[in-house]
Amino acid sequence: MKMIVPMKILEENLNKKVSLLLKDNRTLEGVLTGYDEYMNMVMGSVEETGEELNRKLGTVIIRGSNVVRIVPI
Repeated sequence: MKMIVPMKILEENLNKKVSLLLKDNRTLEGVLTGYDEYMNMVMGSVEETGEELNRKLGTVIIRGSNVVRIVPI
């Protein structure tokens, strides 16, 4: 099984749409516009989805330690 390096996923998906699963089970979908060496991310056009929840957040900064999964859309 091939190991996928998270920083490589960020690099390959810069300025593309991604979905993030956060530790609190929320899902954020938006365009990855930037990141740093700690995997903190800046995303634009973000929508949050969860149980019975769907709202537009706009531009957000996500702390890398809160992210469980990154999926290109």
